[in-house]
Amino acid sequence: MSYVLNTPEDRRSMLAAIGVSSIEELFDKIPASLRLNRPLEAPEALDEIALSSLVRELAGHNRPAGDTVCFLGGGAYDHFIPAVVDAVAGRSEFYTAYTPYQAEASQGSLQAFFEFQTLICQLTGLDVANASLYEGGSAVAEAVLMALNVHPKRHTVLIAESLHPEYRQTLATYLANLDLRLQTLPTPHGFLDPDDVKRAVDEHTLCVVAQHPNFFGCLEEPEALAKIAHETGALFIVSFDPIGLGLMTRPGQYGADIAVAEGQCLGNSMSYGGPYLGLLACRQEFVRKMPGRLVGQTVDRRGKRCWVLTLQTREQHIRREKATSNICTNQGLMALKATVYLAALGPQGLKETAELCARKAHYAAERLTQMPGVRLRFNRPFFKEFTLQVEESVPSLLADLLEKGYHAGLHLGRWYPHLESCLSIAVTEKRTRGEIDGLATAMEDRHKREANGIQTPSIRGGRVRQENRG
Repeated sequence: MSYVLNTPEDRRSMLAAIGVSSIEELFDKIPASLRLNRPLEAPEALDEIALSSLVRELAGHNRPAGDTVCFLGGGAYDHFIPAVVDAVAGRSEFYTAYTPYQAEASQGSLQAFFEFQTLICQLTGLDVANASLYEGGSAVAEAVLMALNVHPKRHTVLIAESLHPEYRQTLATYLANLDLRLQTLPTPHGFLDPDDVKRAVDEHTLCVVAQHPNFFGCLEEPEALAKIAHETGALFIVSFDPIGLGLMTRPGQYGADIAVAEGQCLGNSMSYGGPYLGLLACRQEFVRKMPGRLVGQTVDRRGKRCWVLTLQTREQHIRREKATSNICTNQGLMALKATVYLAALGPQGLKETAELCARKAHYAAERLTQMPGVRLRFNRPFFKEFTLQVEESVPSLLADLLEKGYHAGLHLGRWYPHLESCLSIAVTEKRTRGEIDGLATAMEDRHKREANGIQTPSIRGGRVRQENRG
């Protein structure tokens, strides 16, 4: 379809229709300080050859995770992606499909989403899953809104400080204009103490929200948290690690009412932070309160198996402001990759992947804490991520290690002032013993230089680009 600019006559007609005389009048409600009142500093036009050269040069400044040894975590992980994932998801039938939220979506797309839902139910041990959400943070917020639809007269949300800080920020934004109280429970020892929850929960509590394993990498006590929440009729919402379920108890087994997750680790690359994939599953009794697409299996008039979008009464195009669903939130292509990934690994493959992550993470923790001035910040069990406390500037340490080819972790002081001297390190199945030992050696060399008064080399250009989800 050709693109045709609006003519001056078109603009005058549209402005007249909305009752303003000019573009300036249209935007006069925006404070002048927030408007762009200077000419755009756009360079002169380039021919195709020069433009291609410029774009390659700019792209060369990026440092993707594949060019370094990646120990980043916090929601974005460098897991191995089998070749079959992109081979299937890259087929034109899937890759170029229109956003499948209409009832007319193709049978192939609907079947893929049905398989995705089935796999997520099997993974979580819960009864029903939707066809994906935007990403992990908004999945937490959608789960709380879903809980509000279940218990509309309750108004307190208890949330663990150990939940991803950006998930908490997202949730606060979602709830900003609702009559709800968001209460964050401190986690000074790296986990949410069930006794603290018991003291905070009451008949006004809508839900308890925790992450397991949490942002610090520590394991929570989800069974106890679920039991305490349920004693007052509140829901228990957990944000889980999909890979971790290869080893750990499934949310449905320890009493979670709603389970959400960031699905990037399931066959999706880090991609500088997106697009990612939100997972959401719940108990059968809450299915009509669930947001997002739901694909069901049925038979057509000839008796052949087919797939349809179901529970349409939840949709915006029918219930409008009373809808529990946003029709534009699913990540179909990312969900397809997750489907292929889970089908390719199977239960045994997922278990082996989780075991490798756990073993290598514990080896890394043991190896790194052998150095002077380095210790584990929390005395808690962990899965593939852990928090270290060091006796030097964490930003300087991370910048120096990046120059040596290591994305060494996330500085927790970015979100937690009391953890200024701490960093979190994630170890996936891709990391080798040699890479872990190399990171430890690089840290030891830096420590020796600092001890001998040798100045750390300056960083190129004074800036460091780190890929993280944060």
